[in-house]
Parts: sequence; C-alpha cells; structure tokens
Amino acid sequence: MSKMTEPLAWRMRPRTIDEIVGQDHVIGPGTPLYKMVKKGYVPSLLLYGEPGTGKTSLAYAIARTAGWELAAIHATSAGKKEIEEAAEAARWSGNVVLFIDEIHRLNKAQQDVLLPHLESGLITLIGATTENPFHEVNPAIRSRCGQIQQLKRLEPSELLIILKRALADPERGVGAQTVIIDDALLWRIAEAAGGDARVALSLLEAAVAAADEQDGCFYIDESIVASCTANRGFAHDKYGDHYYSLLSAFQKSVRGSDADAALHYLARLLEGGDLAAVCRRLLVIAYEDIGLANPTMGVKVQAAVAAAERLGLPEARIPLSVVTIELCLSPKSNSAYKALDAAIADVRSGKLGDIPDHLKDAHYKGASALGHGQGYLYPHDYPNGWVAQEYLPSALEGVRYYEPKEHGEEKHYAKVYRRLEQLKQEDKVRP
Repeated sequence: MSKMTEPLAWRMRPRTIDEIVGQDHVIGPGTPLYKMVKKGYVPSLLLYGEPGTGKTSLAYAIARTAGWELAAIHATSAGKKEIEEAAEAARWSGNVVLFIDEIHRLNKAQQDVLLPHLESGLITLIGATTENPFHEVNPAIRSRCGQIQQLKRLEPSELLIILKRALADPERGVGAQTVIIDDALLWRIAEAAGGDARVALSLLEAAVAAADEQDGCFYIDESIVASCTANRGFAHDKYGDHYYSLLSAFQKSVRGSDADAALHYLARLLEGGDLAAVCRRLLVIAYEDIGLANPTMGVKVQAAVAAAERLGLPEARIPLSVVTIELCLSPKSNSAYKALDAAIADVRSGKLGDIPDHLKDAHYKGASALGHGQGYLYPHDYPNGWVAQEYLPSALEGVRYYEPKEHGEEKHYAKVYRRLEQLKQEDKVRP
C-alpha cells in the first residue's frame, strides 16, 4: 500500500464550499453566506462549534471559493506581528482573510492591533471558537463581525458520505487501493466518530492500514473496525458551553418526565466522570421541579447522592439511575420556589411595610412599653393549632404569593391552604 505523508483527514479537507458536507443551515446552497462567497464576497464572521465540527475547513473552503488569500493564526501562539503581516498583505492584494483559531483567547495587545484593521475594513476576519461567542468573545470584535454561525456535529449519514468519498478518491483519498469494507462496518466507523469528520477519516485510515491484503485487495473486517473504534464516539468537556447544555438537557428531560432522555444525558455526564455536577443537579431538581408535589423526593435524592458519593463511579450509577427515573415519573410542582421568587421581587422593589407590633420581639425589658408583642395570639392555645390574626405588614395585607397546584401530594397542601384562606375571610366579616 502506498504511503502518503499527510494524514487522510488533511488530504480530504474540502477545497470549496461545494465540497462541504453538512452545515446546510450555514453554507448550504441558497443560504446568504453561500451566495456571498460564490460572488467573491467574504464577510467578517465568527464560527462557533464543538471541536471537530469543521470550523477551520469551512474557513479555508470559503477563502478558496471566493479566490481570496488566507492567513491563518492561532490566538494562543500568534503575536501582534502576525496580525500586522496579514494587514500588510491586505494593503497589497486587497483580498485577504485572516483566520484566527480559538479567537476567544486573544489578549488585549492582540485585540488593540486587530480592531483598527477590522474597523477600516482592511482585514476580513473569520474567527473560530469552541466557546459561546456571546459569552467569551470580546464585544468589540463580535460587533464587527456581520455573522455569527454555529456549526453542528455531523450526523452519521453525513460522515458516511465523507468516508465513501475518501474510499473513491484515488488522489486525496485511499481510492488508489482496492479497499473492501461492508457498508455496515463503514456505518460503525461513522457512528464511532461522534460527529467529527476528522475522527471519522482518521479511523478509516487506521482501518485501511490494518487491513489484510489478498490478491491486491485490502479487506477490512469486523475485528479491525472494533479495534479501531474502541473507546471512540464520546467526548466530554467539563468547562465548555456544551457541558452546560448537557446539564440543561438532563434537567429539562427530568422536568418533562422523559425517563429515557434523562438516562441518556445522565450516561453522558457520568461517562465524563462528572459525578459531583450530577449530584448537585439532582438535588436542585428535587426541589425546583418536584417540590411540593412529592416532598419526600428531596430526602430520597439526598440519600441517593450520599450513596453515590460513598460508592464512587462506576457503582454510583446504580442509586443515581433509580432516583433519576423516580424524579422523571414523579408529579411535579414549582409553586414553592415561584412563591418565594415573587416575595423576593417585592422585597427588592421596596414593598416591605412595618412588621405588625404583635409579631415583634418582646423578650427584653421595655418591649411592652413600645407595644411589641402586645395582642399576639398563641396558635397552640386554640383548637387545631390555628387562630385568625394578621401576619403580613399592613402595606401587604391580602397579598398572595403561593399558588398551589392540584396534583400529587400538593393537592393536600392546596386544600389546607384554601381552607385557611376561607377562615381568614370569614373572620374579617364576623361582627
């Protein structure tokens, strides 16, 4: 088998935007960006996405399609000199794209050099970042980029197109050899790549290198694919934007009572080894989403979390799986914390009022002279442990924060709450 010095993933990098597979929402035919580039115009833009979504490949394809020169630098290793060199090249040739990888890592000195050239239009910028640009990229740079495009991981079906293209291409791919591989095994490679075209091509390249040769053909069997794809298809970044989306998807799946989806996201979080974040999120869910509809879930989750922390992974998955499913299938209510949020909003807006005198502390000498504690009715002295009296400041009399829900355990609390409200009203009209 002939050996090429450049990796297959590099050789198969798209040369034009028409060779881009996937990302149709960004660069598909008919999109504004596609039409601009085809006409030779390149706007300054930010490309945002997980590693392996093709940000660098898209930048190169855009520049080549438009016929522009491309200068590529990395924010962590380039200095002011490289930015000035790109600006100087633009002064001479006019059409230069400056591609900055990991643009969110630009320091102040680099930004001070870059911004005037962006402002004047001398440099056209394509910035790539794995972080949410609305959070991490300098607003001054962001405002000078006409478009912010989020790239998505490729589907296995899209990766399959790329793999078959590499198998058929005799110049850039491995088409110069006769490679025999079943479509089912090719699909396994596509699935194992986790949406990353670079990984998919690297896996294929490794499989071809390991293939047995017979009569000039290279046969890739199931054992070779299994070996090459072992422990592939999963990536976890505890600090990236995608990480917080995983936690969000997990909680929203529990809130939506979808046990299968919740278990999927739980599996991804645990495979990333992030036990502490999962335990914190489960405790939040028990009180934020289950609340008064099933108050005992807080205790159950606390017990499961304690067991998980004591056991550690992988055994921790066992109590967490139990409590996750129970949270999913439990009745749900957010009425308690919503009631508190409403009260907090009043406090922050200055709706306070004075504490009624009969509720004020009377455990000191002279309190009675001030009227503090006078007229307080001790509920335990009355039948059922309740007596009508005003507890809210007079300025907030009649305010209601809590809106009970009529399902789960909360329906019982709702019944008591409404009965007490009725008794209060009856006491007010009593002569």
